[in-house]
Amino acid sequence: MDSQVAGLGAVDRGVASVRKDEAKALLEQAGEAWDAEQWQLSADRYEEVLRHYPDEKPSGIWWFDAALAHKFLRNWEKAFELGKEAAARAPRGEGDPAYWNLGIAATVLRDWPAARDAWSGFGIELPDGEGEIVGNFGMACVRLETAGEQEVVWVQRLCPTRARVVSVPVTPGRRFGEVVLHDGAPVGDRVVDGQRHGVFEEIMLFEPSALPTHTVTLTAPAPADLEALVELFAERGFGAEPASSVNLLCKCCSEGSHEQQRSVRAGTQQVSLAAPAAEVGTLLDAWAAGGPGRAWQDLDLAN
Repeated sequence: MDSQVAGLGAVDRGVASVRKDEAKALLEQAGEAWDAEQWQLSADRYEEVLRHYPDEKPSGIWWFDAALAHKFLRNWEKAFELGKEAAARAPRGEGDPAYWNLGIAATVLRDWPAARDAWSGFGIELPDGEGEIVGNFGMACVRLETAGEQEVVWVQRLCPTRARVVSVPVTPGRRFGEVVLHDGAPVGDRVVDGQRHGVFEEIMLFEPSALPTHTVTLTAPAPADLEALVELFAERGFGAEPASSVNLLCKCCSEGSHEQQRSVRAGTQQVSLAAPAAEVGTLLDAWAAGGPGRAWQDLDLAN
């Protein structure tokens, strides 16, 4: 903190002055509030200093911390406003986190030109075009947070911070196909076939899905029969998630690195399906007719 205050220079006399010792005290209060996760108080103290010392050598750090505090508060307008100041004082193309946080805030506000500029400023190559970013940024996992319940699902990343859920969540209220906003720092990973996929924390639901979730009891004589069901639904842009493919981990365990194998088992079991109510029965009948011994029963709408 002392090294940050050491760069304080002259104050704009057009504004009620804050002496260097007063600014130092405010910065210390901001740091203490930060450590206590009192985000609003911390942001208020940083902003008070910045009203008088906006362009000192360490001010980029203060702008960044103030913007980040508002991100934690989910005050996206303020996170965007202060984040622009932080990014203006950061080098472009060098992975400075000021651009990442600005990109998140701009995405929440759907300010696509600002989001594109922020990601480019971070050093990320984007697909050509204007407006909303819809690219292929690879597969990953996101830990959904819903009314105190947590579930790690697979996603297809659309941009550096948005991803479409491609699992069928078992958590009530969450759906296959919804788009979530996730943070930038992975808190774990999943290893599949030797390839690592980061696990990111959900920030918010960005775009809901219209596809309801159903549960059904299936009889599949062989694993290939279940694979055929998954493929049948996937061909139509829907989802199928056999219970035998779901790997439940506690929060502590799920934050580490875990090797997984994509596998399903044969037999009678519950399967979660994401598809329109008018089509799900027809698809199940088509699947059952496609192989000997296949059967389904007890179709219910879960959410």
